[in-house]
Amino acid sequence: MRSNPLISIAAWILIAASGHAADLLDKLGLKKASDSPALTALSQDQVVSGLKEALAQGMQHAITNLGKADGFLKDGTVRIPMPENLRKVEKALRAVGQPQLADEFVTTMNRAAEQAVPEATSVLADAVRQMTVADAKNILASTNTAATDYFRRTSETNLYTRFLPIVKTATQQTGVTAAYKKMTDQVPTGGLGGLGLLGGRSLSKESLDLDAYVTRKTMDGLFLKIAEQEKLIRENPAARTTQLLQRVFGAVRK
Repeated sequence: MRSNPLISIAAWILIAASGHAADLLDKLGLKKASDSPALTALSQDQVVSGLKEALAQGMQHAITNLGKADGFLKDGTVRIPMPENLRKVEKALRAVGQPQLADEFVTTMNRAAEQAVPEATSVLADAVRQMTVADAKNILASTNTAATDYFRRTSETNLYTRFLPIVKTATQQTGVTAAYKKMTDQVPTGGLGGLGLLGGRSLSKESLDLDAYVTRKTMDGLFLKIAEQEKLIRENPAARTTQLLQRVFGAVRK
């Protein structure tokens, strides 16, 4: 039975960062950057936990919005498009009055992403738990998406390895491979400038790793939505929905 991703988030969001309480400005090297009493009052545990909570909120936002019907398909910022080396195939199908085959293939890829993305919660949680005080120093004073950038840098390889089998299952369930074969089988082999060939090879299932493509695009969408939420928390006080977020990011902005 699939675990509830929101419950998983709630569980690990409460994990405090390791280390002893100490003066934040000394530990993070921010004494010259700000004399804010709010900053001085924060412990290193609060800062790291605040950054983790921002990432958790971003994850919840991403999973809630992407892991549902049309979460990818109807969102132009994350919608998975026709793979670039199949654009000629799409053009050929539309030219002969069969656009539905291309549309069906794109739809099945996005449906696979929508099914797979909630399963990323436990994978991503591992990277968040490993955040250190040194990481926090760099993230807190950096760009509006620094926490997400750290998140991606430290988890992308493991996430891809563990996410790929999930996507494979989802592509089977939504019929991605079947839709691909159905689409490519109908591509004209002549009369349209050789559109039945890609790079000199006949179209076949082997000409494109569909699972890898969907996995990469699913990860791109996931991190994009997390980054949007982090930026919102940093810039908009109304988006800081907990006392910890208000204290940490409010102090930084003062």
